[in-house]
Amino acid sequence: MNALLVVNKEKNLTSRDVVNNLTKIFNTKKIGHTGTLDPLATGVLVCLFGKYTKLVDLLTSLDKEYIAEIKLGIKTDTGDITGNVIETNSYNVTKEKIIKVFNEFPRKYLQTVPKYSAVKINGKKLYEYARNKIEISLPKREVNIFSLELINFENDIITFKTHVSKGTYIRSLIEDLCEKLNTVGTMNNLTRTKQGNFRLADAFTLNNIKEGNYHFQNIHEFLNYPSIEIDNENIKTIKNGGKIPNTFNIKDKVIFTYQNEDIAIYEKNNETLKPYIMF
Repeated sequence: MNALLVVNKEKNLTSRDVVNNLTKIFNTKKIGHTGTLDPLATGVLVCLFGKYTKLVDLLTSLDKEYIAEIKLGIKTDTGDITGNVIETNSYNVTKEKIIKVFNEFPRKYLQTVPKYSAVKINGKKLYEYARNKIEISLPKREVNIFSLELINFENDIITFKTHVSKGTYIRSLIEDLCEKLNTVGTMNNLTRTKQGNFRLADAFTLNNIKEGNYHFQNIHEFLNYPSIEIDNENIKTIKNGGKIPNTFNIKDKVIFTYQNEDIAIYEKNNETLKPYIMF
């Protein structure tokens, strides 16, 4: 089975929990997801089955959209409300100040990766160092913040929407925003509303899926690449991952099929086409 399924992840489940559930429901082990969501978070988790697991890196790189809540006045070791409080601070925040900070926040910057994350240093995940109370220099990554929009501000909770690049940690973004607001804060809630063109409105909960209420997508639905049926002359070369002349005038990428089976995605390479992903 080669397919894509957009899952609406529930709170208190890890992304791995979702994959494990899908493994049992569909009785297949070849499943992967395309971007980890914290147990606290809900929303879009794109899952791939069969040969489509080879598309994990491609889909993980897509921009993402979130609705997040900041709880002002406390900072935790995990960067979210489930962690231990390590700092408290007063705050004098107004709606106007939040909007000003959002408008002036850099659209590209080096973001510090949270110490409770799965990023590896010297073959070990950062959260393993944190749990063992081993101090380590946290890596920084360049991220893009395409938009920040205030949705609501009431009592000590700021609700906002943001559109970000791959690799952006909302927990870190929240701490950076709070620093600009001259206080501390932690992530109170998070929902991924979009990943690329995959929307929350098109996602299915595990209960939906267990009840048979879901829709599998095939590669021709979710990748906006032209599709070309290979002739017998080129099939051997393509199956072996060889380059072929770009006689099809492909501008970027193309999906090659043979006898209604997806064989490979090729990409333009000067005057030729070369393998991008082989199925």
